Amino acid sequence: MSYKIILDTDPGIDDAMAIFFAFQAPDIEVLGLTTVFGNVPVTMAAQNALTLCELAGKDIPVTKGVGMPWVGPESSYAHFVHGDDGFGNIDFPAATQRELDPRSSAQFIVDMAKKYPGEITLVAIGPLGNLALALRLEPDLPKLVKGVSIMGGAAFVPGNVTPIAEANIWNDAHAAEIVFAADWDITMFGLDVTNVVRFKASFVDSLAEKNSTLGGFVQKSAQFYIDFYTKDSEERVCCFHDAFPLAHLIQPQLFEFTEGYARVGTGELDRGQTVVAPEGTTASPLWLNARKVKVATEVDRKGLEDLFVSTYAL
Repeated sequence: MSYKIILDTDPGIDDAMAIFFAFQAPDIEVLGLTTVFGNVPVTMAAQNALTLCELAGKDIPVTKGVGMPWVGPESSYAHFVHGDDGFGNIDFPAATQRELDPRSSAQFIVDMAKKYPGEITLVAIGPLGNLALALRLEPDLPKLVKGVSIMGGAAFVPGNVTPIAEANIWNDAHAAEIVFAADWDITMFGLDVTNVVRFKASFVDSLAEKNSTLGGFVQKSAQFYIDFYTKDSEERVCCFHDAFPLAHLIQPQLFEFTEGYARVGTGELDRGQTVVAPEGTTASPLWLNARKVKVATEVDRKGLEDLFVSTYAL
C-alpha cells in the first residue's frame, strides 16, 4: 500500500533523518514539505528543507509557513540541540537549484487535501501552527484528509522542555489546542515512545554505510545532536523522535497504543501539556467532550531500528 503524505517539518537534525527516511521508503509518497518555525526560525527551516530535497534529488514543493506561535512572542529556538544552522554546524552548502513554492504552508495543505480528498495523511513533526492555520482557511479540512500523525506531546511521561511539556507542543500550545480539538483522526507519537528509544552512535554509522549520501549527511550532522543527548560517562546516544510516525505508516505492528480523550494546556504553568484520559477512566464531561486520540505507548525497538537501516539501504 502506498501512503500520500505532506510532511510538516522544522529541519532540524532528526527532521532530516525522518525526511530522508520518507524519501527512501517505497510505500510513502511525499507530496511536499511544509515548513514551520521550531528547531530553527521558519526562514532557515524552509531553506534547510530545500537543501535536503536537493541533496536527495527530490523535486517536490517546499513551502514556508508559520513563523511565530499562535499566541505570544517569537520562539527562542533550539540551536543548542541542532546547531546554529539546524544541521549540527557542519557548514553544508545551501540549495541553489530549488526555490520555494509561493504558497504558504497552510494554503498548500488545503490545496493538496482538495486535490486528493481522503488520501493524504498529514505528518507533523514540528509545532502545529501550519495545521491550525489550515483549519482556519478550510474548516472542512478534517473531512478531506485521511488522518493526522503527530510527533509531539507527552501523555504519560515527563516533558523535555518543562516537567510536563514536550517541545513541539510547548512551542505553539494554542495551535496544538486547535489541532487536537478538530474532528479528525489523530495518532500521537510523543515522548512516551520517542524519548525512551536511545540510538547508539553506531546507528548513524550504519545509515552512512547503507547510504553514503543521505546516511552520510545524517551521520555528520548528528554528531552535534549526539553531544547534546550524551551525558558524562555514558555511551554516546541520541533520539530520532521525528521518524516514528513515518515508521508507523509502513509497519504499524511495531507500536502499541492507548486511546483516550486529550486536552492541551495553554496556561502559564501547564503550557504545552498533553493530558490524555484513557477511555473508561473518567465520567467528567470536561474530558468526555474532548476529542479522542491514539497515543503510542510501546514500540519494538529492534524492529524500529532495523526498519530505519534497511530503508536507508534501498
